[in-house]
Parts: sequence; C-alpha cells; structure tokens
Amino acid sequence: MIEAKGVFLRYSEGTMALKNINLKIEAGELIYITGPSGSGKTSLLKLFMGVEYPTEGALEVLGQSMNKNQYAKISQLRRSIGPVFQEFRLINGRTALENVILGMRFLDIPSGQLKVNAVNAIKKVGLEHKAHSLVENLSWGECQRIAIARAVARKPALILADEPTGNLDKDNALNILELLTSFKDKNTAVVITTHATHLIERDINARYIQMSKGSINYERLGIAINEETIL
Repeated sequence: MIEAKGVFLRYSEGTMALKNINLKIEAGELIYITGPSGSGKTSLLKLFMGVEYPTEGALEVLGQSMNKNQYAKISQLRRSIGPVFQEFRLINGRTALENVILGMRFLDIPSGQLKVNAVNAIKKVGLEHKAHSLVENLSWGECQRIAIARAVARKPALILADEPTGNLDKDNALNILELLTSFKDKNTAVVITTHATHLIERDINARYIQMSKGSINYERLGIAINEETIL
C-alpha cells in the first residue's frame, strides 16, 4: 500500500520538513499520525498524495513510485485516493450532491453511476436530507461531512484525512473520527493526522505513529532505531 525508505523532504525555500522517514502501511490498516503542529504530519500526507515529492529516499504508494518524472502516472494514482483536506474546497453555488459528483468527474464511472455513488456517500455521512442544499447554506460541520462524502464516493483504496477534528468541539470531533474510521475495510486503508491526541481512544485495530520535528519518534514506539527500520 505505502512504503517509505529513508525519505527526506526539503521545501524549495530550504525548510527541512521530513527527515529519514521509514514507514510501511498495509491495505486495510487504520493509522493515526499524531504530533504537534509543525511536526511534519501534513507534509507526509502531501507526499502520499503526490503533491510533493521526496528530496531523498524512496516512496511507493499503491505500487507507484512517487517522483517527479512519474507525474502522469501519479495523476492517475490520485483516482484511487480519497483526500479530506483541512480546507474543504467545496464549490459555492452548487448543491451538496453536485459537489460530491464533481469529486468523481475524472473517474471512469458511467454518468448514471456517478449519482448513485454520490447519493450513497451522502447517506453514509448522514446528510441525505441536505443533498440538494447549496453548500454555502450548510453549517461548517455539514460541509466537513460533505467533504468526507466526496472523498469516499470514489471508493478509494486509501483515505487521507488531514487534521479532520480541527475547529470542532469534542463531541463533533469524536463523531467525525468515528465516521472516518468506519470506512476502513480489508481493501481500504485510512490515515488520519491529528494533534488532538486526547480525542483518540486506544484501539487495538489501529496503529499510532508519533511525529516530532519532521521525524517519526521511533523510541516512543518502543522499537530500535536504525536506518533499516520499517514501521
């Protein structure tokens, strides 16, 4: 599913965002990536999405090598990924249903099936009664659920959620985490970044990865640190 070996990421202005990341994520896993703001969580998801590319090291996502000269193949790969961004990126003037359908517009799905997938996804997030509402008339929490519906409607192999509990009170944050984790199955991995560790209940079916200053904190995970370590 995902395998990183000795991955570094340095941004163009010189900031070292990630250092020596060694990580392996299998199909069907639920992964929480924790750590304070600025620890590298979002940068790691950007690599998984192909928004950024490793400066050093090797990264494969769904069998695809993630480097600049593979741009066309990575664009195709994104069809198998369901991203949930901190910014919802919904289109005003369109209904909730239309926004979910638009999230699948580049997929090879028959037009009739697009609507079926979108309606089913909106039902899964509990907003079928708001399917025909303009997104600008939805609450912040409802917009977030529509963004999640848009991500899962394409039936992705990998769901990436970046700080999905931001700006939510405890009850709503827990509801969103429960919703996201419900989409994990034997074929779909769910990766969630969060700094709100107090909201995460220990789950024997989940794996927890702690980041700090661009690195994975291997010591806190109770394993030996060496260049060959793959989590």
